Amino acid sequence: MSADGCGAPAGGASGAAAGSSQAVVAGRVLHDGAPVARGYARLLGTGDEFVAEVPLADDGGFRFFAAPGSWTLRVLAPGGLRGERSVQAEYGRVAKADVTI
Repeated sequence: MSADGCGAPAGGASGAAAGSSQAVVAGRVLHDGAPVARGYARLLGTGDEFVAEVPLADDGGFRFFAAPGSWTLRVLAPGGLRGERSVQAEYGRVAKADVTI
């Protein structure tokens, strides 16, 4: 378990690359062109249904394994920084979804 009590490793789970049978959503969070190393990325389903959350990695990175379909990423960081974007996940590919906040 991580020190912050979330339980997820910083940046999310590693593994699975393009061409596998996984659907992966991954990206980085940036603010004024620099990585945001403190905060959380959330994966939300239909109707803003909470699905998963990971703390951001030192490089602002995050990664989720998801079912194919449409998802919303919501990023929360200290100082009231917040961002959101939609992403489409498909089996066998990594959906790149950088978020600028």
